Amino acid sequence: VFTSAEKNSMLVIGLAGGVASGKSLVARCFEHFGAIVLDADRIGHEVLKEPDVIAAVESQWGKTVLKDGEIDRRALGQIVFGSTDCNTNHLEILERITHPRIGHRIRERLVELESETPAVVLDAPVMFKSGWDQLCDKVVFVDANTSLRQQRAAQRSWDADELAKREMRQTSIAEKRSKSTEFINNSTTREETYHQVLMLWRTWSLPLSDSFDSPTSLFSN
Repeated sequence: VFTSAEKNSMLVIGLAGGVASGKSLVARCFEHFGAIVLDADRIGHEVLKEPDVIAAVESQWGKTVLKDGEIDRRALGQIVFGSTDCNTNHLEILERITHPRIGHRIRERLVELESETPAVVLDAPVMFKSGWDQLCDKVVFVDANTSLRQQRAAQRSWDADELAKREMRQTSIAEKRSKSTEFINNSTTREETYHQVLMLWRTWSLPLSDSFDSPTSLFSN
């Protein structure tokens, strides 16, 4: 339920930024104001359960990546992200199998949500690489300085090398920034980030959820 009598046409908002820049915080803020968040990684996990995807993965990497007839994501990840085989781009092969299916599911969800929410936030680390930014009306770049991102990554038990490796698998920060339409500075406090997101929401004339409250209520959860 929303506070305004008439809801605008649904706005699709893409989230971009470096690894550990704080996109999840920004997504939570948007959700608090009334958006629905689509997590492309979660959709990707669902896609890995599809029979034709399981068959394609088995054909490519063999039964060692299966467990009880399903894809063992850890085993597959060790091959795709941990391989030193320079002759085969395992990640590119996996993306050719999964990205069209993930994109199809995202498009289906956007159609389903058209009458349910004023805005959808697409959180997809490979958004530009896969071309899903073309589905978005706005793309918000979440910025944070490198030292702060390293601190946040360390909380996930990632050292600087692991952070750099993960960054290399994605579109460069410079390209993400250049392709974005809006910017959030997430290098200060959560409350400051909250107010920046709220300003964007209001700039776009989107109706606030009737459960909308203060940043205190959001961060106390």
